[in-house]
Amino acid sequence: MSKAPVPLLQTRLDVHDRKQFEIKLEYQPSGADDETRYLVETYVFLPASLNIDSETYPRANFYADIHNYVRFKTPVMSLAELLSTDSAPLARLEAGLLTGLVSESELVYQAKLLSCIFRGALRRFANSVDEQCESLGRSPGDGVCDRLESEARAAADGARKVLERFRAWARSANRYRLQEKTRASIRLVDEYLSLTVEQFFRKAVADMDALPRSGVYIEVRKELMDEVLREEQYRKAHQLRSVISPTGDNEEYMHRFGFLKKFCMNILFLSARRAQKRQGWEEVLFALAAGVAMSFATAVAFWAQVRYTQVSLNFFLIMVVGYMMKDRIKEGMRRIFSQVASRHLYDRTARIVDPVTERCLGSCEEKVDYGRAVRVPVEVAALRSRDDFITVSQGELTETVIRYQKQVVLDVELLPRTERGVSGITDIIRLNVERFLRDMDEPEYALEYVDLEDFSVGRVRGAKSYQVDMAFRFIVHEAGQERGSLQLVRLVLDRNGIKRMLRLYPEQPHRPEPLRSAA
Repeated sequence: MSKAPVPLLQTRLDVHDRKQFEIKLEYQPSGADDETRYLVETYVFLPASLNIDSETYPRANFYADIHNYVRFKTPVMSLAELLSTDSAPLARLEAGLLTGLVSESELVYQAKLLSCIFRGALRRFANSVDEQCESLGRSPGDGVCDRLESEARAAADGARKVLERFRAWARSANRYRLQEKTRASIRLVDEYLSLTVEQFFRKAVADMDALPRSGVYIEVRKELMDEVLREEQYRKAHQLRSVISPTGDNEEYMHRFGFLKKFCMNILFLSARRAQKRQGWEEVLFALAAGVAMSFATAVAFWAQVRYTQVSLNFFLIMVVGYMMKDRIKEGMRRIFSQVASRHLYDRTARIVDPVTERCLGSCEEKVDYGRAVRVPVEVAALRSRDDFITVSQGELTETVIRYQKQVVLDVELLPRTERGVSGITDIIRLNVERFLRDMDEPEYALEYVDLEDFSVGRVRGAKSYQVDMAFRFIVHEAGQERGSLQLVRLVLDRNGIKRMLRLYPEQPHRPEPLRSAA
């Protein structure tokens, strides 16, 4: 039975914290074309009471609130494949140490790659446990129970074996004359592997909280927690400070865990090197405006020389007026050309570069438009028209629309390849909404309330919130074909930040218009 093809673009919209909204995009070219183009359009609909427009929230401030992370997708391998496949990082580490033909930087790279793949495998296991627990809660069945038991035991056994082999390799590596930085890197990877087991096995056990506390369910939980406790004792024995304290604030634990995650996963991150593409075109257009204005002034000067003598008052006045008109023509044309540039050119352009190989894997272009410059697509407006509040507000109440466009073009031939095909790229965009909160009212009010029995007047709590709609249009262009989808979410905010996110409508396919440069 053949596997279903992997989608060219996978999306996830979620709240990262009280002040940040996260868009996670996974670009996965199929390899059918040398180039794959992705267009992401975000439409932010803001109530006029928030006082957001191009003057109070200029482009530079918007881009300052956008945090972008681009990295390779983590290679997908099961725990069994990590232990048995010759191309897996674990086997490459062992072979590299035996042959001595691998540099120390390559050993550190493979160790970090092992931790990334190991984390991905345990994360998929924890997500599977969560889904199966929900399924058991809806309709208990022996089939789901057996699958849950077998997956949990396989995960516990596989994780233990991976750690044992890696630590045996690390002890062997210590007998070689490695640099202290290399030894320290191996120790940090070992600690992160241990914390990864704790993180996802604890999550799996927590997701089983609603299941019966007897029979196979309790045995599965016990086996997973045994692995958690074993790793905790391992870190204590090596005097590592990444151990959870039931009574403390665990500041040191959180710091080490965050640092180790960044340290191990940095091999996957790509760099976005800015290029001033729009600025170059704007300079050409501004030079053209200056040339037109100068031509006008020169023509007036030639005419005045022919018509009047240079020492006359008329010649003097004509030259002054000509200079005044030249200045206004120049500024007017600069504004016109600037509007043309903002309509057809992207604000920022960057090259996506692999910092290890220094190869340019593609390009990324971004653009922000406000108010009247934004043309909301018909399909996006149709999604919002299903809500009566939104339907009337579009015609009678003022709202500010911000459109953020991002176009990513990937050179498929330069992307890494694995046994499963072309390796994709993950693009994480975080939008900080703190600027939206500045002009909001107090988040809580006291409402008068009359008791119907004795007509006494009391007060009840009233929460003040604001609703910001965000519509997304995703378009993929590959091998002469276009595929698109729409999503609409609503952020409920108060002065303290994001209260919750509502998924108004699920992802819906649509027929996108042909891609344009930045229309």
